[in-house]
Order: sequence, then C-alpha cells, then structure tokens
Amino acid sequence: MEILLLLLLPLIAWAIIIYNKLVRDKNRVLAAWSDIDVQLKRRHDLIPKLVDAVQAYARYEQSTLDHITHLRTAASATTAPAERGRLESDLNEQLRSLLLLAEAYPDLKAGAQYLDLLQQLSDVENHIQYARRYYNGAVRNLNVRIDSFPDLLIARTFRFHPAAFFELESAVEVDPPEIR
Repeated sequence: MEILLLLLLPLIAWAIIIYNKLVRDKNRVLAAWSDIDVQLKRRHDLIPKLVDAVQAYARYEQSTLDHITHLRTAASATTAPAERGRLESDLNEQLRSLLLLAEAYPDLKAGAQYLDLLQQLSDVENHIQYARRYYNGAVRNLNVRIDSFPDLLIARTFRFHPAAFFELESAVEVDPPEIR
C-alpha cells in the first residue's frame, strides 16, 4: 500500500502542476483579451468625436460616416475574436477613408481638435497592436500546452479548449491608419 502511494504521489503532483499551468495560461489569454477590448473601446469612443469633426466639413460624405458608425456598433457588440477581428479590419479600412477624406479639407486638417483626435487615435492604434501581439502570444502558449504531450492528457481531461487568435484580415491592415 505504501509503495502504491509513493508511486501515485508524484503522478498526482505532476497532474496538479500541469493543471495549474493550464489555468495560468487560460487566465493570461482572458486578461490579454480584456486588454484588447479596453483599447478597442477607447478607439470606439474616439470615433464619434472624429466623425463629428469631419462631418462639419464633409456633409456629402454621409454614407462613409454612417458606415463607420454601423461598424463601430457591430464591433462593440461581438465578443468572438475572429468576428471582432473581421469587423475591426473593416472599421480600420473605413477610418483610412475618413482620414483621406480629411485631406480634401485644409481647414479641418489644421484644426486643433481634429489634430488632437488624430494623435489620440494614433496612440490607441499602437496600443491595440501591442495588446494584439500579447494576446496572440498568450493564445499560442495556451494552444501549444493543450496540444503537447503529456499536458494534453490533463487538458483533455479537464476540457481545456484552444483559444482563437485575434487576426486582421490582410497584411495591409496590420499597420494602424496613417496619421498625418
């Protein structure tokens, strides 16, 4: 009986250690996603201000502004990383169009409010990039652990699932919108 206990004790300790590492990695993924969510909300909070600033100069570009507002609402409503990535990519593309539209209005480009909003947007875009990289690294670590032997034995037993990466649709969209 004591020999059996001595043989099982290291096995139980190993299982506990592996389980705790899986929990740690899962929580890192959740925390990293929370960081991305915070940055995306910051960007979404800036968008109406930017739209208002441009709207005064570009009344005829209402469809672009309406589309940006729609994408912002849709992106805020979804929590799935893949879907959120697709919507955020579309939103990035529309923001690029909005910034190009502003090029046609020299008074707007020179306005202090507009320039401040562009700087804030640029900062947020950089923070989103950093948060996305950290999140994807945490996802990679969790997914490798879940798929690696012998950790996969514990992961499958306790129903740990791989996490989804937060990816942008195309390589062009990896860079934040260019702010001039």
